Parts: sequence; structure tokens; C-alpha cells
Amino acid sequence: MERKNIWLKYDKTEEEALENLSKEYMSYLDGGKTEREVVKVSEEMAREKGYRSLAEVLAEGRTLQAGDKVYATWMKKAIALFHIGTQPMEKGMNILGAHVDSPRLDVKQNPLYEDSDFAYLDTHYYGGIKKYQWVTIPLAIHGVVVKKDGSVVDVVVGEEEKDPVVFISDLLIHLSREQLEKKAAKVIEGDDLNIIIGNKPVKGEEKESVKKAVLNLLSDKYGMIEEDFLSAELEVVPAGKAREAGLDRSMIMAYGHDDRVCAFTSLVAMLEMESVERTACTLLVDKEEIGSVGATGMQSRFFENTVAELLEAMGEYKDLTLRRTLSNSRMLSSDVSAAYDPTYPQAFEKKNSAFLSKGMVFNKFTGSGGKGGSNDANPEYMADLRRILDENNVSFQTAELGKVDVGGGGTIAYILAHYGMEVIDCGVAVLNMHAPWEVVSKADVYETKKGYVAFLQN
Repeated sequence: MERKNIWLKYDKTEEEALENLSKEYMSYLDGGKTEREVVKVSEEMAREKGYRSLAEVLAEGRTLQAGDKVYATWMKKAIALFHIGTQPMEKGMNILGAHVDSPRLDVKQNPLYEDSDFAYLDTHYYGGIKKYQWVTIPLAIHGVVVKKDGSVVDVVVGEEEKDPVVFISDLLIHLSREQLEKKAAKVIEGDDLNIIIGNKPVKGEEKESVKKAVLNLLSDKYGMIEEDFLSAELEVVPAGKAREAGLDRSMIMAYGHDDRVCAFTSLVAMLEMESVERTACTLLVDKEEIGSVGATGMQSRFFENTVAELLEAMGEYKDLTLRRTLSNSRMLSSDVSAAYDPTYPQAFEKKNSAFLSKGMVFNKFTGSGGKGGSNDANPEYMADLRRILDENNVSFQTAELGKVDVGGGGTIAYILAHYGMEVIDCGVAVLNMHAPWEVVSKADVYETKKGYVAFLQN
């Protein structure tokens, strides 16, 4: 089943809409390099479209009804949006669910030290990365510092042209004979991913003078003392803005396409809804890259509790109604898939691979090997989705994540499937997945947003 390059089907009007969406997406990426930043930007976009905080509605004691649009955030790292439909909630919702965390380096709680006149920050990598890809590139620091008095200081260093960047050093090629004999997984060890942040000492200080100079800078700019690292959440990410890629500007290169490309397209599709029969929901969660654990991951009760609160605000809450609402829902687990790379054909089974510029991608199952850890979606559900997309002229493709015994990867799909709802993974093909800089096709971003709109409306 050969799929054509979808650029061929666009007229001038659609190409213009595609480019406008791409610009909006690149801005979203630049404003959201951490899960906290993504949730903040998403909340702002929702409020601009008339969404109200569910907490505000509950505080007012107002009853929600069809047509109302509300959202709820959790610990500033997860957000759920609801557009209430005309059908009873217990008939189920149409849900788009993506994750907003991406592979990165996290600064440890006791990170700052000096060695040979360099000041360093210790890090612990987050998610699946090729560690050697993170050395000798410009890095930025994003996050928050929470002081004992409860005050919060936002930190972003390395994104503006005038900002300094930080970096991880690597051994020069002239001295690398022994290093180059190691396997790729060992060329750079996790404990060697330490960020160089300074080299200029304080005059008149004999011991740890570079470290003290850095602490002086942190005190002047952020009012920080060294102990404030204990209650800080600082993430180290590639420095720089999203860029158009290819001489034809057909692609976007950026940090964090996995999975912010699906978060963005899900959010935009949701905000386009003017009216719906089945309640529409977009769910953006944290921690997928490390197993969806923790209070802000999909395995938490955040989503279930929020739906319960929504039913209560509608005057419809019962335990059985909640269970029926969840089990009767349908979901697209909005997550990326691996794009076929002709440079590495040995990793892919070509006729069951996703390709750039061939439309949104369905992964009926993910997992690894013998489908371990996968959500194997029902064919009846897939057939209905095919109908919806064909009726709305949405280009799509199907794929697996690499060869049977080569690939594998997890999403949030299996967790929502625990409620008994129909779930399938569906998103955008990504080249260089989990690298500091990933690549997507503008056409796939556009087509996926169209597909998400069609799903929510049907």
C-alpha cells in the first residue's frame, strides 16, 4: 500500500495554512522547552480561546453544561482541557492524549563543584538518550528555584543571543585512541555529563575561587545561595530556537518534537472546536519518558480525579457514571513514531515504517519483541478511524517502531486502555528521535492537526 508524498496534494491556500501552522508550532516549541513551560503556554492559549479554570468554576459553585469549556492543571506539569458536548458524559469522550516531557539532563540537588579551575554542575540524564550526542553542543538551563520562604525564581539562561551558554567537554581527537575503542554506549558515561559553567576565579580567594565566583553571580541575579539547589528543578536542554530545515524549508529541526509536536497539534485541534456532540478532551501529561510514573505522570489519578470533578460540576457525579464515562471513551494516544531513515535501513522493515511527508502515523501496537508492553488496538476501532479520516481527506499511514526484534518503545496508550476505552497510538513521524535536535515534516504536522480535528468532531 504505497502512500504518496502529501506535498503533492496541496494547493496554494493549503500550503499557506500549513506554513502558518508551522510558524505557530515553532513559537510553541521556543516557549516550551520544559514541561512546566509547555503547560504554562498551553494554559495561556486555552484562556485566550475562552477556557476557564475548573478550579474557578468549582469555587463559584456554578453548574457546567453543554458548550462550556474548562481546563485543569496539576502541579504545573500536566493539563486537561474539556469541551462539554451535547451527549451525556456517560456515553464517553473523544480524547487526545500526549506527553510534554522530553529527554534532557537534570541538575542534581547537590550539583556545584570545582575541579582544576572549572566550575561544574553535576547532572542526571532523563529518558533515553545517546549520551555522546550531548557533548560539545551549546546548552541552556531552564527551570525554577524555590526558596525556603516559598518564593519561586524562574531561570532561563542560554536562549537569547546575548546570553552565555553552558556545555559538556569532550576529549580531543588527538588523545582519543582508547576512547574510540569503546562501544558507543560507553564513549561518554552518565557520570561524565557534567556541565561546565565557569572558569573565572574571585580575586583574593585561594580555595574554590571559581565556584565562589559562580555563587556570587547566582546571588546577584537570582538571590540564590548554594543550599537553594536542594529545592530547585533545573533542566539542561539544547540552546537555540526551532529552525526550518532543508533548502526547501519543508522540515522543522528543533529540540523536543517528541512529544511536543503531538501536544501542540492536539491542543490546536481542541481549541478549534466550536461545538461538539461527544465531549472533547485534550490531555497533556508528564513523565512518559521514564514510565509515566509520579504524581504528574499518566499512572497518577490526576485524569480520573479531574473527570470526577467535572461530573460533579455538571451535577452528574456517581461512581458508576465516572466508570461509564471512561470506559465508553475513545482515545488517540498522540505520540510520535520513528521515521524511516534510508541511511540506516537495517533498523526498519520498510513496508511497515513511517515516512516523512506521508501523513499522520498510526501504530496499532508499540512495545518490543513479542509486543511486550503494548496496547494492541482493536481492528473495529481502526476501521472507524479510517472512515473518519478518508471522509475528511486526511492523509495517514501505519507503522511499527522498527523491526520486530530491533525496535520498541512505550507510550501512555496502555494506561488509558486500563479503563476499557478504545485507544490507539497516533502522531507524527520523527527523524533523529531522542537526539538533541529532532526533525519533522511541516506537512505531517499540518495533516496530523487535521486528523485530530476530524477525530474530535466525529
